[in-house]
Amino acid sequence: MADQPLGLARLLGAEVGAERLVKELRAVIDPELGVNIVDLGLVYDAQMVDGVAHILMTTTSPACPIGSYLRDEIRWALLRVDRVLDVEVELTHQPPWSPDRMSDEAKVQLGWAK
Repeated sequence: MADQPLGLARLLGAEVGAERLVKELRAVIDPELGVNIVDLGLVYDAQMVDGVAHILMTTTSPACPIGSYLRDEIRWALLRVDRVLDVEVELTHQPPWSPDRMSDEAKVQLGWAK
């Protein structure tokens, strides 16, 4: 621990946990489907390092036109959280998204399950 540099966020005791980041990301709604990006299974990872929220996500298809929209919405959602100083969103398609990644709640909301 002594070998690690102290970033501003760590000096302030300001790390936000992944669970909190994911909770805030539930406010980001896919405008085409009307379901939040967490329940759709679009969020692959969420981490906080030295005040920067790192989000690894996908879209339902590589040709999805709303990738930049979702990036902006994620930034707005997470920058409202105290101690989040910046947000980095990485878009990937590996592994490719599939409906199996959706939560039961999302499947019910979309009428795919009862």
